[in-house]
Order: sequence, then structure tokens, then C-alpha cells
Amino acid sequence: MENLLLIFVCLGIGVGLQRVAAFPKNGYVALNQFVIYVALPALTFYYIPSIQLNAALWYPVLVPWLGFLIAFFFFYGLGKWLDWPRKLIGALILTAGLGNTSFVGFPLIHAFFGEPGLKTAILVDQPGSFIVLSTLGVFTASLFATGSSNIKSALRKVVVFPPFIAFAFAFLLLVFQVDLPLMVHEVCKQLGATVTPVALLAVGLQLKWETRSKHWGFLSLGLAFKLIVMPLFFVVLYKYVCAGVGLSINVSVLESAMPPMISGAILASNYGLKPKFCNLMVGIGIPVSLITVYLWYLLLI
Repeated sequence: MENLLLIFVCLGIGVGLQRVAAFPKNGYVALNQFVIYVALPALTFYYIPSIQLNAALWYPVLVPWLGFLIAFFFFYGLGKWLDWPRKLIGALILTAGLGNTSFVGFPLIHAFFGEPGLKTAILVDQPGSFIVLSTLGVFTASLFATGSSNIKSALRKVVVFPPFIAFAFAFLLLVFQVDLPLMVHEVCKQLGATVTPVALLAVGLQLKWETRSKHWGFLSLGLAFKLIVMPLFFVVLYKYVCAGVGLSINVSVLESAMPPMISGAILASNYGLKPKFCNLMVGIGIPVSLITVYLWYLLLI
């Protein structure tokens, strides 16, 4: 459970650094760029080439893809109906549609299901959440940040997004079964390990509690969708419609209940999609999810 402690420590340090005059007020910008240009690509090269391709992938892998699409159509439709700002709609889609399936998901899954559960959790995260972030996530961020539906421009930004470029090369390594030199593999592991602390520091540096903020209503809606509606959908789909049973199904459902993804909030902030709101989704969503995920676990076993 050290990962969970790390989450709260890094968030706390980030909040504390806001009061340090010597620390740059916009220091989070450089941290965001480090995560996107260095840490996330390194993580891709570490995990993707070692994935085992087989039919059992589909249940866990589809969780992030279906979850993001549901969030997209729900918040886009609701936002258009209620005439919400485009940037707010984009922020809700990115934070409520992308789950923290690794940094929060891995330690919780390990605590509930042990080492066998982690094997399924990795399938949810790497070919699932991580690729959704690098493709649909970037496309959505670009689409809602520009104020126009320029699909060609959004696709161009997906193609030049550093983690997506890394994924494309890493996937080629996987397909052609090319192993990275051990030294390079270890360097990618060490660089990838910085994603959690650096991203959380960036979130903490931007986290501000505003009791009268207009964000609280949208925050409640976004978290209710991510922590309650999303896992309920997968319980119905996987447990009843598909009649799925076993460890893989339970882990997949529980991963769908994880809080908003840190990297998704970083991506949204980078594109100017309501950074304060996105950071509140992460900062409040993580502690609240520790209760809701445990309740979903009790319902599954």
C-alpha cells in the first residue's frame, strides 16, 4: 500500500510548495511537460513490448475504451442540452472518462486479489487506459480546447503526441517480438516510475479549495458518474449481459470504479480545459474512491 501513501504525500508536498516563495508559481507547467514528453513515453516502452496477446485480453482491455466513449457521449449530450462551455464538457469527459487504473488501481487490486489480480489490472491499464489517453484523450482535449470541431487538426495532434509516438514504436516492437536491451529497459523503468510523484506534485501545486466555487456541482456530477455510474454499467454488462464470472471479470469491474486519472487531468490542464476543476476531480476523487472502491469490492465477492 506504499503507492497510496505516496499519492497523499506528493499531493501534500505540492499543496505545501504553493506557500514557498522561492518555488516558481507556474512550476507545475514544467512538471506537466516532463510527464508528457519523458515519463509517459518511457512507461510505454517499459510495458507495451512485454504484453502477451491472446483472446482473454478483451474483457479488461475494453473497460477503458467503453468507459471513455460512454463518458464522451453522456457529457457531450448533456453539455450541449444545457449549453455548458466547451472547455467544461471536455474537462468532464477527460476526468470522468479516464480512470486511475495504475497508481491507485494497482495497489488496491493487489490488496484485494493478490498477484493474480495484478496481471489482469495491467491489461486494463496498458493496452486500455494508457492508449485511450494517448489517442481518444488527446483527440478530445484538442477538439474541446480549440472551440471548433476541426477533426483533421485534432488527429494531427494525436499523431504528434509524444506518448502516442512512443506507443506506435513500442507496439511495433511487440508485433515483431523485438526486445529492448536490458540497460534501455531498466532506464525506461526508472524514468516511468517518476510519473506518479511528478504528476501528483503538479496537481498539488494547482489544487486550491474554494468553498464557494461554481465547480462543486460539476465536481459532484463528475465523481458520481466515475465512481458509481461507470462501475454499475460494467457490473450489468459483464456480470449479467455477458454472464461473465471469475477473477478477470471482478478485476475489470473494480478497475472501472477507480478515480479520475492523474495523467488525464494533466492532459486537460495542458490544453487549458478548466485546470482547477480537473485538479479538484483528482484531489478529491482519490480519497473518496478509497471508500467507494471498497464498497464495490464487497458487492463483487
